[in-house]
Amino acid sequence: MTALTIYPDNQPQKGELFKDFTNIQNQLKYIGVQFEQWSSDYDLAADSDQASILAAYSTSIDKLKAECHFQSVDVMKLNPDHPDRAVFRQKFLAEHIHEDFEVRFFVEGRGLFYLHAHNKVFAVLCEQGDLISVPANTPHWFDMGENPMFTCIRLFTTPDGWVANFTGSEIANDFPSFDNYVAALA
Repeated sequence: MTALTIYPDNQPQKGELFKDFTNIQNQLKYIGVQFEQWSSDYDLAADSDQASILAAYSTSIDKLKAECHFQSVDVMKLNPDHPDRAVFRQKFLAEHIHEDFEVRFFVEGRGLFYLHAHNKVFAVLCEQGDLISVPANTPHWFDMGENPMFTCIRLFTTPDGWVANFTGSEIANDFPSFDNYVAALA
């Protein structure tokens, strides 16, 4: 279930939860975040590689590339057996910004984006079919959980792909982890 919790950035225990997609979309629009649901009906094999995933979604990717002038596209795929899952998780957990806007489409699984804007933290649980576009220079972090299970198409306006500028803030430590957030929703 896609969900959004909005917290005051200094009170991680006082969040307001939204579960209705239209409400989530409207709340995120307020901070300039594009949030959509796309069809993710392709029957991909468990061992699908980057090329086959990109081929399955090529029509949608090509449309986005033309509209937004994306120069690079890749696939991030992690599962609980991935040998570097802990390293990847730590890399994305620290608050950072990008000079270009960040677009992610969840092909399968889920992950939790935290967006820090207007003295609030917007925790967005993205699931299969969700597309999120985070504006340039928006402080954020991402938690995939201790046992990640997701496949995500990432689009970039720069040929270098994912380049983060870390803020040095420890704010991410104050908010619920992916695993705690999901457990609280159950």
